[in-house]
Amino acid sequence: MIDLAPFLPGFIAAYAILLIGAASPGPSVAMLIGIATDQGRAPAMVATLGIAMGSVVINILTLLGVGLILSQAAWAMTGLKLIGAAYLLWLAYGAFRKALHPPALRAAGAVPRSPWRHFVAGFLLQVTNPKAIVFWLAIASIGATAGGGIGIVSLFVVGAFLISFSCHGAWALALSAAPVRRVYTRARRWVELTLGSFFTFAAFKLATSEG
Repeated sequence: MIDLAPFLPGFIAAYAILLIGAASPGPSVAMLIGIATDQGRAPAMVATLGIAMGSVVINILTLLGVGLILSQAAWAMTGLKLIGAAYLLWLAYGAFRKALHPPALRAAGAVPRSPWRHFVAGFLLQVTNPKAIVFWLAIASIGATAGGGIGIVSLFVVGAFLISFSCHGAWALALSAAPVRRVYTRARRWVELTLGSFFTFAAFKLATSEG
């Protein structure tokens, strides 16, 4: 049986940081705005699953020390930044295209695009963000699983997944609500222009950030 008591203080501290980060608006929330208001609740939740799985991958890699290696290898971090910036620019292009030529809105119950595409979009957005790696390095520095076996590590990873999925899922549910969709219908051009501008700004900041 796993004795969790000695690890609870570290778990609580790490999860508190994760909760703040996952609940704060950022590129992932901006993506969910576009998917939820245009495609509906189910596609937004699939993208949420992709985001949460991306967080799990970064979590595991950080626990294995890959994140520390990346933080010490300037060329690796630079490459990851450029990949992330390019992906954000692609998202910006899609938002600007919708603003200039708004596609016909479909009902929330209509057949969505491939769920796999939404999953991959959320996953890639998460794993190509170096800031997420730095964020997880900060959590890893707490040493929440230090001295624990595979059982403790597994519990920590599962808990982190649930927090990420719950926080982003709450955004997806709120943004796909009927009142929000009605507001989006009336102001969709401005919403897409704002999203495109945000993604462009995020790409610039990511590509030019130090560290």
